[in-house]
Parts: sequence; C-alpha cells; structure tokens
Amino acid sequence: MKREVIRTSRAPAPIGPYNQALVAEGRVVYTAGQIALVPSTGDIISGDIKAQTKQVLQNLTAILEAAGSDLAHVVKTTVFLKDLREFAAMNEVYGEYFQVDSPARSTVEVARLPKDARVEIELVGLVVNE
Repeated sequence: MKREVIRTSRAPAPIGPYNQALVAEGRVVYTAGQIALVPSTGDIISGDIKAQTKQVLQNLTAILEAAGSDLAHVVKTTVFLKDLREFAAMNEVYGEYFQVDSPARSTVEVARLPKDARVEIELVGLVVNE
C-alpha cells in the first residue's frame, strides 16, 4: 500500500511518535487527532471550548490543504470532549466549518486529553487534488 506522510508548518508539529496525517493510495487522508495548539509555539490556547474548537478546526484545515483536500471532502470526524456538557458550544463552532453535507461524526467524552485540552478532533477525508 502506498502512503504519503503529510507535514505542514501551518499546523502544530506532532508531540509524539506520529504524523499530522497520512494519505493512503493517493486518495484518502487520515489525520491525527488535533488539540488547540498554536502552530508557531506548540502551546495550547487559553479560552473556552469555542475558542479551542476553532483552533482545532483551523489546524485540521491546514493539514487537509497540505494533503490536497479540504473540509468539503471530509467524510468522517471523531470528536473527543473532556466534558460532554460542552457539546452544544463545540457543536456551534463545528457547524460553522461544516455547513453543507456534514460528514459522519462520533462524539465521546474522555477522562483527559493531552495538555488538558477541552477538545480533540480527528478526521478522514478524500484527496481532491495532487
């Protein structure tokens, strides 16, 4: 199987032994889970769930673009929340990024996320240009 490693300075560098994303067979992009890290510093942003969700989706957008895709070609997302009571606020921001034909999604509450983030999102998308 052919796979391509995706790296961009417009998204946070990995903080462990993983890549920002991989493209399989030139057609499907799989991202690592992203938390609200600022790409230039690697620090998590301060702020509420809305601010963190926005940063996460900006990071994912940059990774998708580096892979030859975009949010319109995302087919599946998985959202990890530190507190499921923040679902509505996260969902409000999420809906700004996925307005038409939203991807399939799973959302789960987790005990803890890296760097005590409030939200982590990973996704699967289709490559549209190489």
